[in-house]
Amino acid sequence: MEPLTLASPAFDDGDRIPAEYGYTNDNVNPPLEIDGVPDDADALALIVDDPDARAPAGKIWDHWIVWNVPPTTTTIPEDWHPSAATEGTNDYGEHGYGGPNPPDREHTYRFELYTLDASLDLDTDAGADELRSAMDGHVLEQTRLEGTYPA
Repeated sequence: MEPLTLASPAFDDGDRIPAEYGYTNDNVNPPLEIDGVPDDADALALIVDDPDARAPAGKIWDHWIVWNVPPTTTTIPEDWHPSAATEGTNDYGEHGYGGPNPPDREHTYRFELYTLDASLDLDTDAGADELRSAMDGHVLEQTRLEGTYPA
C-alpha cells in the first residue's frame, strides 16, 4: 500500500508559497494533490494553519478547516469551493480558505491531511479545535505539506 501523500503543483514541500495564495492577494487556495488514501477511509479532513503566529497572535492561526471530503478525492483545485465537503470557520472569522498573511516575518504554513474511518457531524461554525476533537479516535493516517510565506 502506498503511503498517504499531499503535494502541490504550485510549490514543493518546504518551499515558498506563491504570492497569489496570500490573504491580501488573490486569497485562493493552492491546488493540492492527494495520493495513497487507504481503501477503508470514509472521509478526508484538511487543516491549514500557521504555528509561527503564536508570538504575534498568541495562538496557532487557523487558515482553512475542511472535513467530510470524499475519500476518492485526488485533486483539490485552485480556488476550490467544495460542494461535497464542509468548510469550517477560520481565524479570520470566515468560512473557507483564508490565505497566509504573516504580520512580522516569514512564517511556515502547514497543510495537514487526515484520512478518517467516519464522516463527522460538525456545525459549519466549528474551527480546527472542534475538528481535531471530532477526529479523535477516527484518524487512519495523516500527512503534511509545508510552505513558507514572506511578511
